[in-house]
Amino acid sequence: TTDGLMSPYPAGLILPDLATRPSCAQEWPPVRAAQGARPVGDWTIIKRKDGIEQWAYQGQALYTSALDREPGDTYGGTRRSGGEGGGDGPANRIPVGPPPDVPPGLAVRTTALGRLLLTVDGSYSVYFYDKDARNHSSCDGACSETWKPVLAPASARSHGAWTAFERTPGIWQWAFRGKPIYTYAPDKTPRSQAGSDVPGWHDVYLQRAPVSPNEFTVQISISGEVLADPHGKTIYIYRCGDDALDQLSCDDPDDTQAYRLAMCGGGDVERCLDNFPYVLAPANARSESRTWTVMEIDPRTGHRAAKGQSGALKVWAYRDRPVYTYAGDETPGDIHADSHGEFKGEREGFKAFWLRDDFFGADSAD
Repeated sequence: TTDGLMSPYPAGLILPDLATRPSCAQEWPPVRAAQGARPVGDWTIIKRKDGIEQWAYQGQALYTSALDREPGDTYGGTRRSGGEGGGDGPANRIPVGPPPDVPPGLAVRTTALGRLLLTVDGSYSVYFYDKDARNHSSCDGACSETWKPVLAPASARSHGAWTAFERTPGIWQWAFRGKPIYTYAPDKTPRSQAGSDVPGWHDVYLQRAPVSPNEFTVQISISGEVLADPHGKTIYIYRCGDDALDQLSCDDPDDTQAYRLAMCGGGDVERCLDNFPYVLAPANARSESRTWTVMEIDPRTGHRAAKGQSGALKVWAYRDRPVYTYAGDETPGDIHADSHGEFKGEREGFKAFWLRDDFFGADSAD
């Protein structure tokens, strides 16, 4: 209760809201193994200190999240960057799913826009070309020097959305949903998406993310493309793993708001509301998915408002967390509050809502 591991709380300070703070097992119920269950493949069974038998996958103990409210929710999941200076860094809690069905040599990265296809060696972007026909490449000669076909072995077999076609005698190329795929020779850094700036060429997404609210805009910043409100002000996500060894979430409206208030206004509610105002939703706003929703917030506490509560704000939320703008951003594309916080905003703080962040190698806000 007195770890005091990180700012804004100094060592020795008791964790906030201890009377209502859940235990780790309450927030993350272990996935219990049924009586008589037996390990199979990557699935094993471990015995907890309390005697409960719990499933593990590839050696990692498995849990559900109290933040998930409906089937398919992954609100508890976090994929945050590691710490600096030799520390352990923020805790990751990653949703468990099957490996992506992609050919050898390819991988998938989850982004704000969807599941982006990359190469395994260096994680370079993969592209398709508008002028290609189904399972036929129109990119040869000088074009193929700039746009490198993603080659398939002669033994490759088509499966699912993937086909292997013979682009020239004896040379086979992969296609996704009939579109031949390529890498872009000028991409010099991992995660570069520069090829998508060339007319007719596009990044390959295995699955697109649900769209953001219609009134939102996209703005160009110094480091990439950011999601913005109708006035062009960058939208920010607040992230928080609390100041204890188990690093329970503190960015959900049901969690303690002490950390957020300390980070955005030195503990002062009015300063927080001025510095990082909520992104208000129109009165008739409707959610198109579980990713973007509308919630009512008590601005004085930061918690969910009671039904019919006077003074409640109707705000946009991403993955069940409110989103914000920053008073210090003056022109569209400003990102002055990006990485504001601990570990560049990964452990606790604010991150810009990046749609593309490869202009100057900015940290991803997936």
